[in-house]
Amino acid sequence: MTPAETGSTHGPHHSTDAKMPKDQEPGAIANPSSLAAGIAVIKAHLRTLPGSPGVYRMHDAKSSPLYIGKAKNLKKRVAAYTRPNRMDGRLQRMISATTSMEFITTHTEVEALLLESNLIKKLKPRYNILLRDDKSFPYILITGDHDWPQITKHRGARNRSGRYFGPFASAGAVNATINALQKAFPLRNCSDSIFSSRTRPCLQYQIKRCTAPCVGKIEAKDYGVIVDQAFSFLSGKSHAIQESFSARMQAASTDLDFETAAMYRDRIHALTQIQAHQVTNNPGIGDADVVAVHQKANQTCVQVFFFRAGQNFGNRAHFPSHAGDHGPAEVAEAFLGQFYAGNPPPKQILLSHSIAHHDLVEEALSLRAERKVNLLTPKRGKKHDLVVRAVANAAQALDRRLAESASQRRLLEGVADAFGLETTPQRIEVYDNSHISGSDAVGSMIVAGPEGMARNQYRKFNIKNPDLAPGDDFGMVREVLTRRFSRLLKEGGPRESGTWPDLVLIDGGAGQLSSAQSVFTDLGITGVALGAISKGPDRNAGREQFHFPDKPPFRLAAGDSVLYFLQRLRDEAHRFAIEAHRGRRSRRITGSPLDAVPGIGSARKRALLHHFGSARAVTEAGITDLESVEGISDTVASAIYNYFHDDS
Repeated sequence: MTPAETGSTHGPHHSTDAKMPKDQEPGAIANPSSLAAGIAVIKAHLRTLPGSPGVYRMHDAKSSPLYIGKAKNLKKRVAAYTRPNRMDGRLQRMISATTSMEFITTHTEVEALLLESNLIKKLKPRYNILLRDDKSFPYILITGDHDWPQITKHRGARNRSGRYFGPFASAGAVNATINALQKAFPLRNCSDSIFSSRTRPCLQYQIKRCTAPCVGKIEAKDYGVIVDQAFSFLSGKSHAIQESFSARMQAASTDLDFETAAMYRDRIHALTQIQAHQVTNNPGIGDADVVAVHQKANQTCVQVFFFRAGQNFGNRAHFPSHAGDHGPAEVAEAFLGQFYAGNPPPKQILLSHSIAHHDLVEEALSLRAERKVNLLTPKRGKKHDLVVRAVANAAQALDRRLAESASQRRLLEGVADAFGLETTPQRIEVYDNSHISGSDAVGSMIVAGPEGMARNQYRKFNIKNPDLAPGDDFGMVREVLTRRFSRLLKEGGPRESGTWPDLVLIDGGAGQLSSAQSVFTDLGITGVALGAISKGPDRNAGREQFHFPDKPPFRLAAGDSVLYFLQRLRDEAHRFAIEAHRGRRSRRITGSPLDAVPGIGSARKRALLHHFGSARAVTEAGITDLESVEGISDTVASAIYNYFHDDS
């Protein structure tokens, strides 16, 4: 058996999305001398390794993690890596790259599994199965630290007092649910500071989505009843709440109190709307996640459905990276460890595939949740139907992704052909800048690659050079590119890391291209294709001109799909630059004079504004008045006064 088959939860892998160097391709054979050197490194550690549970880490020559694994017996597991004749080419390449190892012993194998999952999630070794989408999920929170509880969306650590309901698959799902809930349970959604400062009801009260407790429009007892009703509904007791509302509506109608009857009618309708949006509700399932895996073309989609109190809180698709020889059960097992390292597991997790280390993973998740967690692979009944539906969703999501990836790949190949590039670009960076007569100037960078627009890698650059003439576009290009590539050089990441672009496009013409060339020359940047895209005569879309070093300007044929793709990139860079410029201009216009006072941070600024009512009143205040503000010492008061009254 290979080391990955002797009990490791996550087998080594490589990413199949991007082109790999030949020594990393699936069929490549490890260099014999490098393999021998790697085995020697491993054997050197065997002499002192214990036979206890723990986690081991393999590192390359740059101390970057190659692989992280857990073991019930560290000595036996690591010894398996010294027998290359039992390993495939991928494992041999991993060992060949190994120059050092680290070990952490644990009391139990369960502790080792938990530690392994945390380290993989944090360090992302390239030979492990990796869950790259690690965003947190939003919750609905009904606060418990205020006399008048607030209903709000919450994301992140759950350290605020109150009741949490979720997770929901997206912020949009939470917002839609809160919006509908407020029609049925008119609780406040304003912040505590706004609540305390209200002197009259807001619009939410006028449209009957809040009872205006801020100005005494409802008694605390009656507000508490609404809070309890919301708790009950979100806890799965929706049928009882609807029956209660129906009875009250009927009673009000009998008493000819048609206004109250209409109010309950509207609340019942709102509850029906919520339930209509939560398709595939299943009251008998309680709290459960459905984790379904589908594979195709050496890629995997893991679809997760969230059920809480039998209500469907949405679903999300994940696409972990892994080697082509990892089956769905192996990917599912790796996914569970990393996914629930950052998300609390529910009481039940329904799986589409039985995993090899079922009991171990179940025990680890129970330890993490501090209560019993059951892993089930249902074969019949309603739970099986839910899993089948989730698998169908995973298959559809993967088909869409493969279709999108294929389309994007063709466009990138078309860009390479159009611009005469040696290889298909995996990362394209497009730069633009925005300003009004030179004021509030901002540069932007957008990124595109095989997965489409990489919005989490967009960057904006506030232009800082005081020597630039207003509106000097060429100077702005020089500043932005100098800052961007100086940082890349300083960080020292390899070109294959994915942070270096293969193609840089500037929104502009020959002048902007010349400025960019000067930056690349000054910094010694080579191996990055550089070009510019201008709008052409009369700035008509479709007549764009492309500028590259040592080439005359040229156009692409009208209607060419590659031209449309490049137009989208240029327009996206322009949109992002304008958005950044408007944000900077808005902050300047709405800024406070207090922002420029040394030693005045957000807390002191807030205290001063609450005390005096406006920034202007602060600038006109005397030292004694300033000293009376909580948190403002004599020294700070003098500094504020002197700042606004020093003629020099």
